[in-house]
Amino acid sequence: MTEIKGSCGCGTVRFALTAPPKMMATCHCSRCRKFGASTFVMVDAKTFRWEAGQDAVATLEAKTPYKYNRNFCGVCGTALGEVLSEGEMFPVAANCLDADPGVRTAFHEFVGEKPAWYDVCDDAKQFEGHPEL
Repeated sequence: MTEIKGSCGCGTVRFALTAPPKMMATCHCSRCRKFGASTFVMVDAKTFRWEAGQDAVATLEAKTPYKYNRNFCGVCGTALGEVLSEGEMFPVAANCLDADPGVRTAFHEFVGEKPAWYDVCDDAKQFEGHPEL
């Protein structure tokens, strides 16, 4: 498999995935939508490699009712997902990937917060809140 490269909009933050993501999903909560990172891929931490810009990543700490921090490029503001996570798996914003990740949306979460103007146009499973997988 060829590596999947990823980056922020200005190119300061760059990374590579050495294996395909485990899955893709879309979150419709207002927080993810406003941060511009609704569709994400879950990656195994062992397959994520920094190429540049780790020191340029900024973190927005989660406040209740949210529990996940969000990472952004501190230069251009591109939403990155949770690339500074210390977990074994973590989400990376699909918008940062430079090639087809080889996975498609498995589910939509927080469809109860989805705006009326957005139509889910696939057959992926839908959850009102966090998924019950």
